[in-house]
Amino acid sequence: MRNEPLIHKPMKVWKFAWTHRNALLLLLLGVLLPLYGFGELAEEIWEKEDGFPWDVPLLLLIHAHARPPLDFLASWITQSGGFWGVTSLTSIAAVVLMAQQRWRSLSYLLVTMIGNGTINRLAKLALQRVRPHLWESPAPEYDYGFPSGHAMASMGLIAALVILTWPSRWRWWTVAIGGIYVLTIAWTRLYLGVHYPSDIAAGWMASIAWAIGVSLLLPPHATALKPIKPPDASLSK
Repeated sequence: MRNEPLIHKPMKVWKFAWTHRNALLLLLLGVLLPLYGFGELAEEIWEKEDGFPWDVPLLLLIHAHARPPLDFLASWITQSGGFWGVTSLTSIAAVVLMAQQRWRSLSYLLVTMIGNGTINRLAKLALQRVRPHLWESPAPEYDYGFPSGHAMASMGLIAALVILTWPSRWRWWTVAIGGIYVLTIAWTRLYLGVHYPSDIAAGWMASIAWAIGVSLLLPPHATALKPIKPPDASLSK
């Protein structure tokens, strides 16, 4: 069989890119871009212990509106974004998927959430950023703060649920309600003074990249990606 002309190789690459354009665009915007942002934040934290110039002013601005009723409300709400809160919500979603016998979706959800938590612990141990101590928090935390575990857990759960419900009519409800949930959890962490804003941003970026990346490697829907058909053998003769 004769060697394939070199001109055919770029054409095959272009054909592959065009056939999988949606997945490649998702990879670029949903995985690589958030990873780049997370890397920039992590590098800054690694090189400078004092962090970013906008971290403390934003915290002080939020704390200026602190009130005892808000202290109680933030301390109560923030629990839903922690380990037990997110684990409970994930368990409910898992039971629903099991009842519907959506095994691919269930596998995706479990891998995403377990991996999300593992990444958070490893990143905290690697960077060892001390939490802010600008005032006495109503709900203090004593482990490392970067990236925020609450931000990662809440965003990871909502990102996974958005991906799972995207083919259905429930997707915009998931985006709207999930967005409110994620922002509310982030507000509680900043209001309580246990995280810098950059901790929250890094947690969001890492979770989005992971949730979308897993969906590309482990598609939760049977028709998520269509493989390219092999060329007809008769054409190569």
